[in-house]
Amino acid sequence: MRTRPAARVAQYAALLGYLVFLAFPFLWLISTAFKPPRELGSLHPTWIPENPTLDNFRQAFDEQPLLQAAGNSLVAAVSAALVAVLIATPMAYVMARHRTRLARAATGWVVVSQAFPLVLVIIPLFLVLKNLRLIDSLAGLILVYVVWALPFALWMLVGYVRAVPTELEEAAAVDGAGRLRTLVSVTAPLLAPGIVATGLFAFVTAWNEFFFALVLLKTPEKQTLPVILTHFIGAEGVADLGPLAAAAFLATLPSLVVFAIVQRRITGGMLAGAVKN
Repeated sequence: MRTRPAARVAQYAALLGYLVFLAFPFLWLISTAFKPPRELGSLHPTWIPENPTLDNFRQAFDEQPLLQAAGNSLVAAVSAALVAVLIATPMAYVMARHRTRLARAATGWVVVSQAFPLVLVIIPLFLVLKNLRLIDSLAGLILVYVVWALPFALWMLVGYVRAVPTELEEAAAVDGAGRLRTLVSVTAPLLAPGIVATGLFAFVTAWNEFFFALVLLKTPEKQTLPVILTHFIGAEGVADLGPLAAAAFLATLPSLVVFAIVQRRITGGMLAGAVKN
């Protein structure tokens, strides 16, 4: 009993250290975004800018088409998330409820597919998209994002489906509900947190993705935000630090906003509440 307070203090200390570790890069990014050039080149950097300025943001928008690139990233990320969720949800239900050899083989494929690095798949994907005439198009990029996010999205949703008690579906069947009505009225609402979490994963993955967008998109007007951020680095590798930090800060905001909006729905415990009731 005497070790419990000490263990609790150690847990909170570890959690605090982890939060500091996660927050440090973002806080330093914000600080850099508001620093004038003189402070950026200082040998004694400070956390809080002594003379905060918005010139870095103005320069970032003047140098690169950030709004257009953000729009391209938004279209690609939202489209990929929606399509991946629409495809993965019924597949996950079948794999979770019908544990056949085919379902086990599909689960193995999901696990193995995550082991392939991007470099190994980019050439086959490029050739396929070239034959489909989807190179240098957002449609081709969305297709790649869907294929890349689908295995992990499927793996996540299988776990959520298995967490839904089959007794609820059986009770609905006893009450006279058909299979389709049971899925729509009983199972789907309970899967809402899982669907939201999966869609969020697919969105953030597509929003932050760089390698595929760099290889597949050549027209500047079609490039996504992560690719545009590289334009702030010169040919000799010298970064325009202030505008780059400002643009990177703006690029992180959509992910933070999405997390803030849906985090209650993810952690709300809709399934737990249904089981208790």
